[in-house]
Amino acid sequence: MSDRPTLSRRSFLAAAAAAPLLPSVLPSLGPSRAVAAPAAAAVPAAPPPVDPARLEPVLVAARDLAPLRAMIIAKDGRTVAETVFRGPALDRPVNVKSVSKTILATLVGIAIDRGHLEGVDQPVAPLLGSRVPADADPRVRRITVGHLLSMRSGLASTSGTNYGRWTASRDWVAFALSRPFEDEPGGRMIYSTGNSHILATVLTRVTDRSVLSLARDWLGEPLGITVPPWPRDPAGVHFGGNDMELSPRGLARFAAMIETGGEIDGRRVVPAAWIAASFQPKGASRHTGHGYGYGWFTFEVDGRPVRYAWGYGGQMVYVVPDAGVTAVMTSDVGSPSARTGYVRDLHALLARRILPAVQAA
Repeated sequence: MSDRPTLSRRSFLAAAAAAPLLPSVLPSLGPSRAVAAPAAAAVPAAPPPVDPARLEPVLVAARDLAPLRAMIIAKDGRTVAETVFRGPALDRPVNVKSVSKTILATLVGIAIDRGHLEGVDQPVAPLLGSRVPADADPRVRRITVGHLLSMRSGLASTSGTNYGRWTASRDWVAFALSRPFEDEPGGRMIYSTGNSHILATVLTRVTDRSVLSLARDWLGEPLGITVPPWPRDPAGVHFGGNDMELSPRGLARFAAMIETGGEIDGRRVVPAAWIAASFQPKGASRHTGHGYGYGWFTFEVDGRPVRYAWGYGGQMVYVVPDAGVTAVMTSDVGSPSARTGYVRDLHALLARRILPAVQAA
């Protein structure tokens, strides 16, 4: 969310000049592949879950947000609009920045379910072994899996102004664990990418597999999406909290699975209990006041909880289970979204435009 960028019009909607922003209506959030139509009697198409005319103002407002690159909206598992305003195609992987933390937290939940980890109360120091600096503060021994997931390790941040020094260090885990304590383990939320990377190292050690391999096996394969390689630290561990690449459609598949409580296409991917636990705030961001669970931020719109993953520049995955709505937005990764107010514009787009449009269906 607050990490600095490391990487740097075609619209999906084939609209006529008289209606340039008419959204597409698609049957589902299925894998992005061509499927030949069977030779059978014509069956009347199911009515769209949302009147396309209601979405026109949504897309007009979205197109006016200069950093916004692409957007996909779904209602009850059916895509109601997907468009590229500017930038790469919807099937092309893009840097999702700190949405990586949410993906990683999901992998941790699967690892617990499969017995690789005991649970969120398990201390991580014994799992890290010699990766823990010999002179580390004794409180490091009290940091648990859940503390790292919820950004409550107590350790000073490795994000923001500290990010460059951290990623330039020879040992990312030792650097993160050597940061001074600003609170006790389990205290207030202190956003830090180092927390997520420590977890990536833990996952690598307890499964004896790379995080890339786990992401492809546990998420990519059941979701039918591509997970390309992404950067690794000097020890060879894939970055646990930043720089993953997924396509907007891949993110939409992930969001659809989360919205249905961990299932997709009749297949269980993530335990429903883990998603419920991940959504529950354990702390709150000092910048926004929004709650933070295990990789998911939360706020309310008219009393309805909105869960979202947030990556630098405005890479967003919104899940509104009470409304059966998901929305994915990818943006320019080269500019911040917090201090410019752009992320508030994206929240407003969801709250004031998207949700009213789809709920009126």
